[in-house]
Amino acid sequence: MIKKNNQMKLSEIRKYLLAKGFKISRLNKNSKTKELKSLYLTFLFSLLLISFFFALPKGYQLSTKIFLSPEEIQNKSKSKFENTIAKKKDDKISKESKVDEGINLKNLFDDIFELEKLPSSSVRLSASTIEQLFKDEKYSLADVRKNKIVKPITIGLLPKEIKKIENTKKRKNLFIKIVLPLILEENNRIKLDRKRLFVILNKNNNSKSEKEWLKKKFKQYGVLNNDLSTLKIRMDEIPVSIAIAQAAKETGWGTSRFALEGNALFGQWTFSGEGIKPAAADIDAKHKVMKFKVLKASVRAYQRNLNTHSSYKKFRKERAIQRDNDEKLNSIELVKYLDKYAETGDEYTKVLKKIIEQNSLSDFDDAKMLPTSKKLKNLI
Repeated sequence: MIKKNNQMKLSEIRKYLLAKGFKISRLNKNSKTKELKSLYLTFLFSLLLISFFFALPKGYQLSTKIFLSPEEIQNKSKSKFENTIAKKKDDKISKESKVDEGINLKNLFDDIFELEKLPSSSVRLSASTIEQLFKDEKYSLADVRKNKIVKPITIGLLPKEIKKIENTKKRKNLFIKIVLPLILEENNRIKLDRKRLFVILNKNNNSKSEKEWLKKKFKQYGVLNNDLSTLKIRMDEIPVSIAIAQAAKETGWGTSRFALEGNALFGQWTFSGEGIKPAAADIDAKHKVMKFKVLKASVRAYQRNLNTHSSYKKFRKERAIQRDNDEKLNSIELVKYLDKYAETGDEYTKVLKKIIEQNSLSDFDDAKMLPTSKKLKNLI
C-alpha cells in the first residue's frame, strides 16, 4: 500500500514537472562510463598530436638531409696533397704515401715532339739585328728590373755572332733578353694549367671536356694512377732566375756548340733519337745531347724534365712546401735541390747560386710578360 502511494506521488510529480515545461528522461547506466572513455580518448589523441608536431621539424631536417641534400664528395687526393706539403723539409713521407712516385714515359714529351713538327718560320738573325729589334721595341733589362714587364718578343734561334761578342756584360744581356720571354711564356702555360686544375678540383662534378683535359695532363706529367696530388706537385713553374742560370751554365751564356747547332739551352741527354754527341764523351758512351728545332722546345723540355724526373723529387717537394707557406718561390733555396742535375753535385748548385747572385737574376722572378690574350691578361 505504501509502495503504491509512493508511485502515485512520483507520477504526480512527473506530471507536475512536465506541465511546468521540464524535460524528464531516464538516466542511462552506461553514460558515466562513456563520458570517462571519451575523456580518455581525447587526452590520448591530444598527446599524440602534440608529440607529432614536436617531432615534425626534426623529421623534416632528417628527410631533407637524406633525400634533398647533394651527396658530399670527399677528395682524398686533395687531402693527401695538403698533408704532404704541410710536412717540414726534414720530415719523411710515410711509406704508404705514393705522392710524386713513379713515372709513365709513354706520352711525356708528346707536346714537345708536336712543337718540333710544326713548320718553323724562325730565321737565324744576326746579333746586331736582334739588338736593333730590342732597341726599336724599347726592350731593355733595366726597364724590366724596374717595371717587371717583359714584351712578348720571341727569338727562335741564337745568333752565331754571340760567340764573338767580347764584352761579357753585353753578351750576357743579349742572352738574357733572348731567353727571358721564352721562359716566361712556358711558365705562363703552366700557370694557366694550374689555375684550371684548381677550378676542377673545387667542383663536385666535372664536365666531359674537363675530364679529357685531366687525362691529357696526367700523360704530359707522367702521372701514374691518375693521382691528382702528384699532378698538383708536378704541374708548377720553374723560377725564372734558376732557368736563366742553368741555361747560362750549360751553354756558356749561349756560346756552346749544343746551343748554336742544336738549340739546346740546358744540356739534356738522350739515349735515342737525334742528338749531338759531346766531343769529350767516351767512345763507348751512348748518350747524346738533345737537339731541338727552336729554342722554345728546349725550354719546354727542360721544364718537363725538372717537373717529372725522379732525380728532382726533392726539388718539387721543397717547391710545394714554399707554395703552401706563402705562394712565392725562393730560387736561392730551391737551387740547393738541383745537385743531381750535374755530376759535380753540390758544387753545381753553388755555381748556380753564384750566377744568380752575381747577375741579380732574382730580379726577374716576379717579372710578367705582356699578355697576348685575355687568359694571359688575368695572370698579371
